[in-house]
Amino acid sequence: MDIFEKLNTNLGPLGKHSELSEGYFMFPKLEGEIAPRMKFMGKEVLTWSLNNYLGLGNHPEVRKADEEAARKWGAAYPMGARMMSGNTDLHEKLENELAEFVGKEKAYLLNYGYQGIMSVIDSLIDRKDVIVYDGECHACIIDALRMHMGKRFVFPHNDMESFGKQLKRAEKLTRETGGGILVITEGVFGMTGDMGNLKEIVAYKEKFQFRLLVDDAHGFGTMGATGAGSGEAQGVQDQVDLYFSTFAKSMASIGAFIAGDARIVHYLKYNMRSQIFAKALPLIMVEGGLKRLEMLRSRPEFRENLWKVVNALQNGLKEKGFSIGKTNSPVTPVVLNGTVGEAATLSKDLREHYNIFCSVVIYPVIPKGMIILRLIPTAVHTLEDVQETITAFEAIKGKLSSGYYKTTELATSFGE
Repeated sequence: MDIFEKLNTNLGPLGKHSELSEGYFMFPKLEGEIAPRMKFMGKEVLTWSLNNYLGLGNHPEVRKADEEAARKWGAAYPMGARMMSGNTDLHEKLENELAEFVGKEKAYLLNYGYQGIMSVIDSLIDRKDVIVYDGECHACIIDALRMHMGKRFVFPHNDMESFGKQLKRAEKLTRETGGGILVITEGVFGMTGDMGNLKEIVAYKEKFQFRLLVDDAHGFGTMGATGAGSGEAQGVQDQVDLYFSTFAKSMASIGAFIAGDARIVHYLKYNMRSQIFAKALPLIMVEGGLKRLEMLRSRPEFRENLWKVVNALQNGLKEKGFSIGKTNSPVTPVVLNGTVGEAATLSKDLREHYNIFCSVVIYPVIPKGMIILRLIPTAVHTLEDVQETITAFEAIKGKLSSGYYKTTELATSFGE
């Protein structure tokens, strides 16, 4: 068989809907300046789908810093990987400031979050080691686990009883292999919005020997007294062995970093293949990152306004009878029951008639029969935006309950 033949006949669980959804539900094009209100298909919509938590994505000071860096360095500098010809004082300056901010000895810049954490995990472990991880970890972590040649044990999301059992299994196995245990979880889970049970996890260090890696992509900049993340929020940042975050959320940019003990970060610096064999992060991003970090640290009003919007949105939704799960972060999942077809019709109704644009999560990301409308509040949303959205959600909830969305041609086309 031609290997391409099976791809032509089976586009996958999301791709099979591409003829109906591409350009509208999937790969939509939001246009205009990054802001709560943007254009979708020529129409202004109130947007809740951008991870621009602190509103830095289009802040005038950030734009100015990016523009000045572009004039100074261009888009190419430095050329080459960090190890060969792409290292600069500014890369190291950003690393030092990141390490200080998150309370770690050392940090190392990564080109991208997704490939970065995959490479961190790949570099840390060998076939003798065992990984214990939360079942709702992000796809980048799952892809890293697929590369692992040793054993891995999963525990249901934030289930500490199961976590303890998996640690016992891992400990028994490592006695035979001579390896170690790496525990992986997230600071804030991007779909459900609840924090990983970091405080409870680190308490297990009294009985078991393991190291803890935390992916805090959604927690960095949003959680904790200073915005240093979920470990700070739970009072255990010093017991998180490796702290990872991307710049794609609160920093509104490209890149990522890993932070921890200096000797371990030094090891990763010399062994992460995705960094050794890839071009260094351009100085436009590095200088922009320095500016963003400065603002994140020195402007608490951004985080304060974010939480004002978060609390108004989440409390308002709960008062109207909506389920938002166990979120204790800005991530706001509105959980509804319905088919994929109903989700498509509901989403179109929100966009066309209520001017609300948010991410709609369906099977296979979540179980069949469930719909999640995922809202990402930011520091630049207003309380008026919140009220407009809650009013719209009340309307579509009523239509969903009445069966209105089941009868549309679009729902029939999607099926399921």
